[in-house]
Amino acid sequence: MLHGPTSRYGGTTPAQVPVQLRQVFPVASFVGCANIRVTGATANSRECQPGMLFAAIPGTHVDGHDFAADAVARGATSLLVSRPLPEITVPQCVVSDPRRAFAQLCSQLWRTPSRGLKTLGITGTNGKTTTTWLCRSILQNAGLQTGLLGTIEYHDGLHGERSTLTTPDAATISNWLGRMVHQRTTHVAMEVSSHALDQDRVAGTQFDVAAITNITQDHFDYHHNYDAYRRSKWRIVEHVKPGGCVILNADDPDSWPLPELLKNHSRLTFGIDSEADITANIIDQSLAGTLFELRLPQGTIEVQTPLLGKHNVANCLTASAAACHLGLTIEQIAAGLRSLRAVPGRMEAVECGQLFSVFVDYAHTDDALRRCIRGLRAVTPGRVIVVYGAGGDRDRLKRPLLTQAACDADVAILTSDNPRTEDPEQIIRDCLTGTVAGRPQPTAIADRESAIHTALDLARPGDSVLIAGKGHETEQIIGTERHHFDDREVVRQYLTSIEFPTAAFRPPQSIYTTSS
Repeated sequence: MLHGPTSRYGGTTPAQVPVQLRQVFPVASFVGCANIRVTGATANSRECQPGMLFAAIPGTHVDGHDFAADAVARGATSLLVSRPLPEITVPQCVVSDPRRAFAQLCSQLWRTPSRGLKTLGITGTNGKTTTTWLCRSILQNAGLQTGLLGTIEYHDGLHGERSTLTTPDAATISNWLGRMVHQRTTHVAMEVSSHALDQDRVAGTQFDVAAITNITQDHFDYHHNYDAYRRSKWRIVEHVKPGGCVILNADDPDSWPLPELLKNHSRLTFGIDSEADITANIIDQSLAGTLFELRLPQGTIEVQTPLLGKHNVANCLTASAAACHLGLTIEQIAAGLRSLRAVPGRMEAVECGQLFSVFVDYAHTDDALRRCIRGLRAVTPGRVIVVYGAGGDRDRLKRPLLTQAACDADVAILTSDNPRTEDPEQIIRDCLTGTVAGRPQPTAIADRESAIHTALDLARPGDSVLIAGKGHETEQIIGTERHHFDDREVVRQYLTSIEFPTAAFRPPQSIYTTSS
C-alpha cells in the first residue's frame, strides 16, 4: 500500500491516487483539453499547491469562480467549474454542480473509502452526537475497530483530534475515511448535519445504515423554513448503499421521509411510546442513570446506563437498531450500551462534593432543552434550575421557543451563548418574547459566567442545575473573536473557591464525575 506523509497525530496517511476526470464525469465538458488527470484537489484557493485541481464552488456569500485566478497563481493546473472561464488558460472541467462533483472526486482520490467500511450515518435535530458515541461503544466493545466523525472529535480508530465542524468538508471526510481504511478500521459512526446534506459534502460517501433521530425546528437562518430543513435531512437516504438500512423514529413520524424515498431500502423503527421494531420500557431513573428493558427482534434484556433521561433511552434505541442491522447479538448491544459512561458536554455531571447536582449540556433547541429539563425533573427531589441562551447570527425564530422550554424549570436564568456579531442584550430581548404566563419569568444576566455563578448560589441540597447551550465547547464567540470559556471549568472553579456550609457538601462520587 502506498503511504503518504506523517500526520500531525502520529503514524502515516495513505497517498491519494490519480483520477481521470473523463472517467468520473463522462457527461462533463472539457475546455482546453480532452481529459484532466488529477492527483490532488481543493476548494480553497489558499490551499492550492503546484499541480492541484481547484474546485470553484458557489457559496452562500462568495463564489469560488471569483478565486480561480488566485488558485492558478498559487499553482493550480486545472479547474472544476460550472461555467467556462475564458480569461484563465488552464484546462477546465465543466459540470452542472461543482460542489457535488468535488465531493465525488475527493472520494475517488482516496479510493472511495466508504466502500471499504461499514458506515453508520446519523442525522436529526437532536441526539446525533450521543447516538454516534453509543454506536462506537457497541462496536468497539464487540471487538470491532471503529472510527468516528462528529461534533466533538474526528477519530480514525487509533488516533483522533478535536473536530471543527459536525460534518467536515468533502475533502476532510474522504481524508479521514481513507485513514480509517489505512488503519484497518472496519466501522465508522458519523454525524451528518443538515448543512452537509444540503451542500452535498457526503456526495462521495455511502452508508450501510442511515438513521434519522428526530426532526424539530433548527437552522432556519440557513434553511428558512421547516419543510426545507426536513427535506435536507431526508437526503441522507440518497446515500444508503444497496442493501442498506434506514432507521426511523416511530415516536416522531413527521421525521419520516416520503415513501418513494424509502422504497429501495430496508428499514427498522424504534420507539418508546409507539409500536416499533425496537422498543424500551423504562424501569427506573435516578441521578446515577437509567435502567430500562431493551426489546429487540432477538429478545429482551435489561440495560443499566449512566445516561440520564428518556431522550437518551431513545438514543440507545437508535444505536441498537444500527447494531442489529450489522448483525451484532443482543448481548453485545447491551454490553456496549452499558460501557459508555458519558459523552462530553451531553448531560455531563460536574461534581465537586456539593449536595446539589450540576449538569452541562449542549441543548440549544427548544426540543432538546425541554427534554433535558423533563429528564432532570424525573430524578431531582428538589428544584430544577436552568441557565440558557441563544446564539447570535443564527435562527432568530427559535429564541422565544427556547424561553418557552426554559419556563418548564423552576428557575430560569437567561444569558449569552455565542453572541457573535449581534448585541447580546438584543438576543436576550428576543428570547424574552417567549415568556409563559403563569410561570416564573426568566432572570436575565448577560454575562455568562455571572449567570452560572448565580445559578450555583441559588441551588440548595437536592436541586439540579442545568447549564445548557454550549456543552463540550471551550470557547465563547463574541464579535469575531474567540475567548476561552468552558462551562464545566467555570462551575468547578466557582464551587471550589467558595465556602459552603459543611452540610451542603458530600464527598465526590466517581459515578457522577466525568472528565472535561
